[in-house]
Amino acid sequence: MTGPSSTVEQLLHQQRSFEDVGEPLHRTTFVVVDLETTGTSPGTARITEIGAVKTRGGEVVGEFQTLVDPGMPIPPMIVALTGITDAMLVAAPRIETVLPSFLEFLGDAVLVAHNAPFDTGFLRAACREHGYRWPGNQVVDTVTLARRATTKEEAPNKKLSTLARVFGTVVEPNHRALEDARATSEILHKMLERIAAFGITHREDLDALRNPMPEAIRKKAAMAEGVPAKPGVYTFRGPRGERLYVGTSKNLRSRVKSYFTTGEQRRSIREMLELAVGVDTIVCATELEANVREVRLIAEHRPRYNRRSARPERTPWVRLTDERYPRLVVSRAVAGPEGALGPMRSGSDARLAIEVLQGALGVRTCTTRLPITPRANARACLLKDLGACAAPCVRGESSGYDATAAAARDALLADPTPVVSALERQIAERAEDLDYERAAELRDGVSAVIDGAMRAQRLASLARCSIVAVRRIGDGWDLAAFRAGAMVGTARVTDRVWEAADRLRALTGDLGIDEDVLVEERELVSRWIEAPGTRLLYVDGEWSSPVAGAGRHARWVEARRADRDARPVIRGAQG
Repeated sequence: MTGPSSTVEQLLHQQRSFEDVGEPLHRTTFVVVDLETTGTSPGTARITEIGAVKTRGGEVVGEFQTLVDPGMPIPPMIVALTGITDAMLVAAPRIETVLPSFLEFLGDAVLVAHNAPFDTGFLRAACREHGYRWPGNQVVDTVTLARRATTKEEAPNKKLSTLARVFGTVVEPNHRALEDARATSEILHKMLERIAAFGITHREDLDALRNPMPEAIRKKAAMAEGVPAKPGVYTFRGPRGERLYVGTSKNLRSRVKSYFTTGEQRRSIREMLELAVGVDTIVCATELEANVREVRLIAEHRPRYNRRSARPERTPWVRLTDERYPRLVVSRAVAGPEGALGPMRSGSDARLAIEVLQGALGVRTCTTRLPITPRANARACLLKDLGACAAPCVRGESSGYDATAAAARDALLADPTPVVSALERQIAERAEDLDYERAAELRDGVSAVIDGAMRAQRLASLARCSIVAVRRIGDGWDLAAFRAGAMVGTARVTDRVWEAADRLRALTGDLGIDEDVLVEERELVSRWIEAPGTRLLYVDGEWSSPVAGAGRHARWVEARRADRDARPVIRGAQG
């Protein structure tokens, strides 16, 4: 498989350098929050006070404090603990008026709290009750952090007062929101200094606090030291130089480092990390180039720990068999046989498509290879009596099966409208009979046929032309050139777009592209070209889809997707 041109970056002098996406902790903004409440459960209790401290680089850059009217009496034990009385809250604002200001103060900072589930639980509940979207900020619990940063001898428990004593904070916790937030902020930064020795130096590393990595794996984080902080492809290598895993990232150094510090929970990836002895990287001009290179590398080297894209030769297609009375079968190959429907999204989709095509068009379902002239003792199945099959097994050439086969070929290659029309009536009848399960099965089958036909027609159109396209990304432009559905070069520029496009266009005629371009690569290319914001600069050849093609029935695919997205996700219990 021919890769992207390595000369493009040399040709394009205006290519922009990429910034390091990883954020060091000394440049990270933290908002340490503490709440006082009327009780311990967000379901029955309410917030009475919010205090928050915003810091960056260890310096305080802002504070937030307000009492909150909880709309209920404060229990005496809470009054004794916090000193906040009902009288103090008479003129205080309600939480629904406080939330917008607090969420603005929080911004996109890392949210920190001591026993964070308590504070975030109340804040989430308040947002949900009053119609505010919870922003989903990264959360650090200083209780969890203390378990990594302190020993049992110096801090036998992880209470805020205990940690304040251990670290000698200037502010002493007193069960008032702002004072406790200030003390927690001091403790946070002293603990961050300690855990730097464990490789927690960037914002992305904070997730490792929840799921610490084994020492043997964490020591391998040094592999990331020489990796560039640029977008591209990374490959973990095993002890014999074998490729274990291939992936992509907008920031190679940050992503590679995260494997060793963020508490990777996938068993297979942990096993891969135990084997890994090194990492190779390829810096790419654009995200598209990185994605295509990843697909090609996985197909070429078959890394043991890559599941996606690892077996392109198993891509399912639906085709008619090459015999006198053809039938529909699932065929698996890198590229589909001539006249095949697909690529299908899965083997089950391929089988669904075959079922509805057989039912709508009368394509025979038997698997026997039939002779041109029926045998004297040939017998037909029940489908003949039901009028669902022309029965060439007993009628031979007089059965009219040629018309059935022609209709099936037309549905696979050009226009599936007859299938849609036939099945639409059946679906309506099933729904009227309240047989919704069967109606849904038929709907899914029609969707599989339409989806496969749409994909086939889109990819066939790409194979007939060369394209140079551009898309605005941030303050620059991503350009890409394609030939016969394969990417032949990309570039990132900030100006002189047409000069870059002309250079890329020249590449489309210079490179010999394999006939069997990987399906996944062609689909990546197709999605990139068709995405909103992409502009075509050059199209050499014919890039078109048939007016009477499958695309006019796309609503079936969208309906199935919407139904699937609406279903609840059920996960098994985790031990």
